[in-house]
Amino acid sequence: MTPKIKSLLPKRFRTDVPVIPVVRLQGTIAAGSSPMAQRLSLATVAPVIDKAFSDKRAPAVAFIVNSPGGSPVQSRLIFRRIRDLATEKKKKVYMFTEDVAASGGYMIAIAGDEIIADPSSIIGSIGVISAGFGFVEAIGKIGVERRVYTAGENKSVLDPFQPEKKEDIDRLKSMQLEIHRVFIDMVKERRGTKLADDPELFTGAFWAGDRAKELGLVDHIGDMRSFLKERYGEKTELRLVQPQRNLFGRRQATGIISALSGIDAEALTTSAGTGLANAIEDRTMWARYGL
Repeated sequence: MTPKIKSLLPKRFRTDVPVIPVVRLQGTIAAGSSPMAQRLSLATVAPVIDKAFSDKRAPAVAFIVNSPGGSPVQSRLIFRRIRDLATEKKKKVYMFTEDVAASGGYMIAIAGDEIIADPSSIIGSIGVISAGFGFVEAIGKIGVERRVYTAGENKSVLDPFQPEKKEDIDRLKSMQLEIHRVFIDMVKERRGTKLADDPELFTGAFWAGDRAKELGLVDHIGDMRSFLKERYGEKTELRLVQPQRNLFGRRQATGIISALSGIDAEALTTSAGTGLANAIEDRTMWARYGL
């Protein structure tokens, strides 16, 4: 093919122009979806991740991570999918952090062969948290009687309408330590000798980009476009991989549109209430990092 004919082809078909797929992973991490909050789970992101790795000509896949964390299970599942495909397709993985890549967000970020952070990105929070509310006194004040019937003595642990029990708290903390150990092992395996010897590294503390680099939690400070052009050449093109479109050319319905489809008024009320609770929970997670 002559240079003149080649120049008439779309850039994605030119062999001399590196094209790198880009996947945006933004939101709190939780199973299922919420009509009032943007959330990440393996079910919601797997099709996009698979599509990004399917480009045989791409030398690498880039991810933008912006998440305060959430479900450790979903975080690890997303991490595992990225690493499995990187090995299978023999592609480099670059992770670029935006406002925050903390807790489960950082667990996803360590799937990258290299992590590039903005100097103002919030990085870390390698720990496990469980939070809730207690309504022991409130329920009596409004004249409500709590009735709970169980088969199994541990079926009502940490009931917010009953006083806390030491054995329930001990059980929860023991489970948190197990999950924390899994997280720590993943970070050590992926970051290896890059990690600094710092006693705060696995305490749940978090840092801005420059300090995170000093601690070995990230590799570089920079932005996606500049970094990838420097690595693969000025002609490098970035291609944002988006959810599949339907027959009408629109993205597959998500959030409140699909949530309202074919449900009655009672289900609508329940969905709205759940969505509001999820939105408050998600907002609280972002607020932990001043966002």
